[in-house]
Amino acid sequence: KKIVTTSLFRTPKIWDAETGENIADLTGHKDWVTSAIFSADGKKIVTASRDNTAKIWDAASGKKIADLTGHRDAVTSAVFSADSKKIVTASFDNTAKIWDVETGKEIADLTGHGDRVISAEFSADGKKVVTASWDSTAKVWDVETRKIIADLTGHEGPVLSAVFYADGKKVVTA
Repeated sequence: KKIVTTSLFRTPKIWDAETGENIADLTGHKDWVTSAIFSADGKKIVTASRDNTAKIWDAASGKKIADLTGHRDAVTSAVFSADSKKIVTASFDNTAKIWDVETGKEIADLTGHGDRVISAEFSADGKKVVTASWDSTAKVWDVETRKIIADLTGHEGPVLSAVFYADGKKVVTA
């Protein structure tokens, strides 16, 4: 029954989806917030920002839980794994990073794109990540080994989105 929104400003908001009431303002980013999403269990929210960070928030209170720092440029997206234990971020610094939700610590640095990484997402089982980049490729990564499983080439321009099919065996890119 809750919605989280972003805008070109620094303060995402949590809304009651039935009444339209603003439940909480998520203050703390220093630049535009580019994405916001609830964890699958509904207990947390992650936001990504042009301030080079992502932040984890408590969805009930709106209080900040952790700052995810380590990217050297704007963070364009942040997404939870299906079990809500990990987050993957994508950044204009040409990398994606995997984070532990409980500790806020970086688990992996996925380096291999030649240009900005626009989006990143986990497979449903959490064993793979797909990234989309301005380098005209998408890449599928093994979360455990941090190695590239597949290099998806063939686009003639930036890849802005890449998403797994439910079984994790197919990816669609745009």
